[in-house]
Amino acid sequence: MDKRKAETFKKRLIAKQTELLKLVTKSEQDGREADEEATQDIADKAANSYTKEFLFHQSDDNRRILLLVNEALIRIKTSSFGLCTACQEEVQPKRLEAVPWARHCIECQEKQERGLL
Repeated sequence: MDKRKAETFKKRLIAKQTELLKLVTKSEQDGREADEEATQDIADKAANSYTKEFLFHQSDDNRRILLLVNEALIRIKTSSFGLCTACQEEVQPKRLEAVPWARHCIECQEKQERGLL
């Protein structure tokens, strides 16, 4: 991948990294605040518990994507960005446009989802 394209992806990834860090921090803060609310009613406690679980699940998803974004930034530094981490073939350009933190080409991604990779 040429340096100009890599730099474009790097800027997008850094923007996504910043966005995800804010979302993770906010979700954690909201979860803690839900914990601090003194509820008396059992229905309120159940709603609080559901909200807290939802926020932590959302935070977990964002952390997982953040990890992939960080890995993609490392691959840019090591000049391996755009190559499938499994087969070392080039990741399809449209896939990278849609998901710049993608680790695998479409074929290897399908294999991973089926548990074959």
